[in-house]
Amino acid sequence: MIQLLFLVLFAEGAVALLLMVKVGPLRELAMRTVEQVKTGKGPATVKTLACTLSVIFMSSVASILKIQNRGLKLGTVSPMDQVLWRTHLLEASLIGYTLFLAFVIDRLHHYLQKLITLRKTANTSREEVEKLQMENRSFREKEEKSSSEIKKLQQDIAKLTEGMKKMKSESDDNERKALEAEAHVNALQKQSEELLLEYDRLLEDNQILQSQLHYKG
Repeated sequence: MIQLLFLVLFAEGAVALLLMVKVGPLRELAMRTVEQVKTGKGPATVKTLACTLSVIFMSSVASILKIQNRGLKLGTVSPMDQVLWRTHLLEASLIGYTLFLAFVIDRLHHYLQKLITLRKTANTSREEVEKLQMENRSFREKEEKSSSEIKKLQQDIAKLTEGMKKMKSESDDNERKALEAEAHVNALQKQSEELLLEYDRLLEDNQILQSQLHYKG
């Protein structure tokens, strides 16, 4: 029994060491081994062994206490009781260490699984952040390109506005010139009418003079 407990204790110590210290692919091998123990019928078997060892541990502790009490009553401990006491003490110590290392291995495996999951999540988050940074950079480039295009459009609109103002100014000048020309034409027409009236009056006076001269002759 003691040799078997030493073998189990050494095996558990090796597994715990491999889980704590990364030595090439040995940690992954230890992780897979613990996972296999935790799957299928493994948990039930482990619980059964743990209960059995706990019972043996309690039995050994009870035997140690019984031997000590007998020694206190008798005032001396026989060589046989000393051998049994040491055997039970060694057995209880080995079982205690075995159960403790099993608990440590279980916790190490649990936290390493969480650590692996967190690393995968961190890598995924890092990739998403890099992707978002690239999208943000692309968006900024598009925004800068759009801004330059908007500035160019604003410049074109300013040029068109200036051209429209110039055309409006020329149109106003042409309209003013047309009004001046129309006024000048109206003035010429009025002057022509006055000249025609004056011409008619002169013709009438000429006819009167000719009639007077004809009458005197």
